[in-house]
Amino acid sequence: MTAGQIATLVGGELVGHHDIHLAGIAPLERAGPGDLTFLTAARYLSAFHATQAAAALVSPQFRTVAPGPGTRIIVPQPLDALRTLIDHLAPSDQSVWGVHPTATVGHGTHWAERIAIGPHATIGRRVALGAGCRIHAHAIVEDNVRLGDDCVIGAHATLYRGVVLGHRVVVGSGARIGGPGFGFEPTSRGHVRLPQVGSCHVADDVEIGANTTIDRGSLGDTEVGVGTKIDNLVQIAHNVRVGARCIIMAQVGIAGSSAVEDDVLLAGQAGLADHLTVGRNARVAAQSGVIGDVAAGATVSGYPARDHRNVLRQTAALGRLAPLVTALERITERP
Repeated sequence: MTAGQIATLVGGELVGHHDIHLAGIAPLERAGPGDLTFLTAARYLSAFHATQAAAALVSPQFRTVAPGPGTRIIVPQPLDALRTLIDHLAPSDQSVWGVHPTATVGHGTHWAERIAIGPHATIGRRVALGAGCRIHAHAIVEDNVRLGDDCVIGAHATLYRGVVLGHRVVVGSGARIGGPGFGFEPTSRGHVRLPQVGSCHVADDVEIGANTTIDRGSLGDTEVGVGTKIDNLVQIAHNVRVGARCIIMAQVGIAGSSAVEDDVLLAGQAGLADHLTVGRNARVAAQSGVIGDVAAGATVSGYPARDHRNVLRQTAALGRLAPLVTALERITERP
């Protein structure tokens, strides 16, 4: 596409040559003479100055910054414009509407308007599929599951019986939603599994990454709130309640019956013990071990997780302590 065509597509203002042809899209440090790149923040200016790209998507504040590509497409949000362009050039989903001949659909299942059910997918009995749902190859949707409109179920994902998804929910490949929780009672006969008869309810606009597991409730339901985004390889145990607009990064583990309130961020490999509450707008740093409640708005880190600033001060103090220990050892070694 030419720079002029791209500017028209994304609704941007073109500065420079409208007729230069752009053959690819690349980040600043990898872009070549035929590529379009993008600048999203001032901290990337050094890379922008050095880039070999032919043109760039930039916000108004970087209209005249130099050096950098002379041809610029000015847009309020470069990442939004980039998303529009990528969706135009390479749509993320190439589903074929209809039911593939190798798919299995159970008795009493129904859907509204068009759907796409891929090769070897298995749909159970009495399943309700909203308009525009896409179920990819080898996915399993068990009995009595309900999906809202425009849901996407990735290849080899499993939705266990009775799971309820809202509208526009994305479930990544290999994810398992609504399986039985890890609940056992020690007895004289060994560990006996407790009933896991609740369900799992996922609200609108939630995304669930590949190979993530969300257990069903034991008696009540496990819940995930509106707009929450969950990364790959996350474990959410039975009866957990996750609020709206949370960000849960890779390899986070949330133990049973804990509550994560709205707008919480859980960074990679953080672990939450059972029956605790993480308050609204809290931040839990990577690899933190949370063993007690976290106050609303707090930022915690470390194990056990505690105020992040205090953890940084303690770490700095330990660094200063090492030379003192060395000096003390020398003193004690003197005759």
